[in-house]
Amino acid sequence: MKIAKIAAVSALLTMSAVAFASKPTSIVFQGNHESGAGAAYSEYLVKCSNGKTATLTAWENRRKWCAGTELNDNCERKQIKAAKAACDAL
Repeated sequence: MKIAKIAAVSALLTMSAVAFASKPTSIVFQGNHESGAGAAYSEYLVKCSNGKTATLTAWENRRKWCAGTELNDNCERKQIKAAKAACDAL
């Protein structure tokens, strides 16, 4: 019985932590740029629900969305997924 209570409490705490995770509230276009290697990309500013901001970049004609200003391995195909990951990283 005690193990079941501990499991239930830990599950509730985990769900509440997920509910309070930072989420993107707005995504604003900042401008078009070119990397040092000559690749064109667009820069966006993501405002998160915790009051912080993150940079999001779009590469390959908005086919890849990456957190930060460089093309990296942590990119997403969807803008909203990349924005959520950028807010979670803060």
